[in-house]
Amino acid sequence: MEPVAVGLVGAGPWARMAHAPMLAKGPHTRLAGVWGRRPESAAELGAPVFTRIEELFDHCEAVAFCVPPAVQAEYAVRAARAGKALLLEKPLADTLEGARRVADAVAESGVASQMVLTLRYAQETRDFLARCAEIAPFGGHAANVSDVLLGDHPFATPWRLRHGALLDVGPHVIDLLGAALGPVTGVRAHGNPLGWTGLLLEHEGGAVSEASLCMATAGDPPPSTVAVYGRTGSAVLPAVRGDALATVAEEFARTVRDGGGHPLDAAHGLRLQQVIAEAEAQLTS
Repeated sequence: MEPVAVGLVGAGPWARMAHAPMLAKGPHTRLAGVWGRRPESAAELGAPVFTRIEELFDHCEAVAFCVPPAVQAEYAVRAARAGKALLLEKPLADTLEGARRVADAVAESGVASQMVLTLRYAQETRDFLARCAEIAPFGGHAANVSDVLLGDHPFATPWRLRHGALLDVGPHVIDLLGAALGPVTGVRAHGNPLGWTGLLLEHEGGAVSEASLCMATAGDPPPSTVAVYGRTGSAVLPAVRGDALATVAEEFARTVRDGGGHPLDAAHGLRLQQVIAEAEAQLTS
């Protein structure tokens, strides 16, 4: 399979740590170029730098995004309308309206799309979800606790400091619980996105789950946990140790080449954003 030429939008810390190395590593993708608001940062990623995003579109067949959610929502629409396949970060946007615009643009243009919900590409996660399918699950819980919003953490970015854990790690947790227990049909939320947020999720088929999210705890936070309980057993997601990003790149290339859909597409990102928006509304009412 010919490597997919992917242009990268964004040149911040996560682009340097994850997206650029993932796309440049091959063999399924190649990094065709970078556009960023700071050209000097883009130049450090080892690929041609374009000063206009339209020029980047002209030199690639797919576009990966590593920018704040509001920026992704704006430029993903433009990329889709330019006929480019999209590799999208979570969350899809910073608002439900923005997420809907992206999903609509993807549907209208017919381009392939895929979300980088990193944990879903890990073999440990896939084994966990296979186990969940065997135990007739009816409930579960998850916790994601960190210190990202404290001090000078490299990911204490303006959008995270404004929206907190619900918009940042919420998509990961809601996605995993939905995959394990069934699509989320309802949510009740309490707490503070900049402190501690608790979610009670209702799932299609009657299962329920709880999630605790926090990005403002000091000290040595415990590892994230996801556990599911069923009528014939239980399942706990172990620590992910494999290279999930290599699987992201491989599956994205196949999605682009096959011209078909992927389970974690823009429509899936919109469904996650709908749950988050409902929870946010409860927290601010």
